[in-house]
Amino acid sequence: MNQRPKVLLYEPMHQKGIDYLKMYADVLYASSWDEDILCQEVKDISGIIIRANGKVTTKIMDSAPKLKVIGRHGAGVDNIDLEAAKKRGITVVNTPHAPAEAVAEHVIGVMVVLSKRILESDRALRAGQWDVRYHFQAFEMKGKTLGIVGMGRIGSRVAEMAKALGMEILYYDVVVNPQVEGKYDAKKIELEELLKLSDYITLHVPATPETKYLINAERLKLMKPTAILVNAARGSVVDTMALYDALKSGKLFGAAIDVFEKEPAPADHPLFSLPNVVVTPHMAGHSDDALIAMSMVAKDIIRVIQGQPPEYPVK
Repeated sequence: MNQRPKVLLYEPMHQKGIDYLKMYADVLYASSWDEDILCQEVKDISGIIIRANGKVTTKIMDSAPKLKVIGRHGAGVDNIDLEAAKKRGITVVNTPHAPAEAVAEHVIGVMVVLSKRILESDRALRAGQWDVRYHFQAFEMKGKTLGIVGMGRIGSRVAEMAKALGMEILYYDVVVNPQVEGKYDAKKIELEELLKLSDYITLHVPATPETKYLINAERLKLMKPTAILVNAARGSVVDTMALYDALKSGKLFGAAIDVFEKEPAPADHPLFSLPNVVVTPHMAGHSDDALIAMSMVAKDIIRVIQGQPPEYPVK
């Protein structure tokens, strides 16, 4: 009798994905994200599913002689050693389309929250300060310029939503996106020019050596003092302390941060002390629909284990 393959989950995921896995494999849960502990827990594992936390390193792969496939619950694969996986013949898969709608809606949502000063007004009213209605200045988004850094699936959906609100669209990417240029009158320009001209800047680039601190102190100085920065990409894309200084000094109006260089973010994170920042715990992609879709990375996990080609391989 053939033994059922085993799949290790670094974190829990939607029950629909788990139920699918259980039809074909035994499902186990990692007890820790510590590398040494994981090396002990992957010895008999055929597939791994990882979310935002933890890493799949060379050492972990070498401790898993049966490992055939690593699945990313989501799109970003910066916590998987892709080169090591390729050298070892381990397939890496993800769910590139699943979080796009949820993240795009989150981006537009936090832009509204900051523009209308909703959190500040809420806090003031709860403290009995009704008269803040005369002092807080809100902004309309119609007619304003949105700069999108990274015009992939998520960036394109943000462009569509922003255009419906009457916003002008600028974007920076290494490649031209003729579809968004044609449909939403988006204009591709250089990053520095985008930062100077935009009222809102939203980041949608992966974590790579090239994007490390893409938004640094010098580039923050280029932004309008009335500008709003949104980062729902990766924490390493923004220099946190440079952003803190810009927000604290009034050189930048506000920011919405969903991702952090170190996750979970510490309770004493400097951005948490600022009233003009909206912070969320890496949950921009967490709608019920998106969580179900991301859990269906399970299908490609089983395909690869069974010797079939995956639908969404990471190149």
